[in-house]
Amino acid sequence: MNAAATTFASARRINRSLTASAEKKVLTWMAERAPAWVTSDRLTALGLMAQIGAGLSYALSRYNEWALLGVILCLVLNWFGDSMDGTLARVRNQQRPRYGFYVDHIVDIFGATALMCGLGFSGFVHWPVAVAMLIGFLLLSAESYLATYTLSCFQMSQGIFGPTEIRILLIIGNLALLRDRFATVMGHRYLLFDIGGTIAAAAMFGMAIVIAARHTAELYRQEPLN
Repeated sequence: MNAAATTFASARRINRSLTASAEKKVLTWMAERAPAWVTSDRLTALGLMAQIGAGLSYALSRYNEWALLGVILCLVLNWFGDSMDGTLARVRNQQRPRYGFYVDHIVDIFGATALMCGLGFSGFVHWPVAVAMLIGFLLLSAESYLATYTLSCFQMSQGIFGPTEIRILLIIGNLALLRDRFATVMGHRYLLFDIGGTIAAAAMFGMAIVIAARHTAELYRQEPLN
C-alpha cells in the first residue's frame, strides 16, 4: 500500500434519513451472510447497470406503460447494489476509501444521467423538467463532494431524505402513472411527473443554495481574513 493510501482520512458520514437506522441493520445482516463470490465491485456494477436499466425501461414505457414495472425492479436492484457495496466492504474489512468514494459517486452521476434521460424519452415528463431535475441533482452532488473535501463531512442525506427515500417516491410515482399519467391542479390537467419533477427540482435548487451559503459561512469562520 502506498503512502497516499495510508495517510488518507475518510470523511465523517452523516445520514439522518427516515430509513437510515433500519436500512443499516438490514444491510449489515445481509452483508454478514453474503457468499464469497459477492464482492463490493460486483455490487457497484450491479447498481450502475440497474440504474441504466431503469432509464431504458422509462424510455420503453413510451410505447408500453407496463415497462414501468421494469423501472421499479431496476430501482430495487439499484438500491441493493448501491447500498450494499460499501456495507460489504466494511463488514469484511476491505475498505478502499479513495477508490470506493470516487467510483461510488462517479457511478451515481452516470446513473442519474441515464435515469433522467430515460425519463425524458418516456413522455411521462417534459424534457425541461427532466433536465432541471438532473441539474438539481448534480448541483447537490457537487456541493456534497466539495464539502466532503473541505469540511471532512460527507452528508449522505438532506434532512430526512436520502437516496432510499427518493427511490421509494419514484416507485410510488410509477405505480401512480399506471393508473393515470395526469393530475388535476386548480382545474388544470398536468402530467403527474411534471408536477412532482418541478417540485423536486425547485427543492433541490433551494437546498443547494441554502447548504452552499451555510458551508461558505462555516469555512469563512474557520479561515477568517487576518
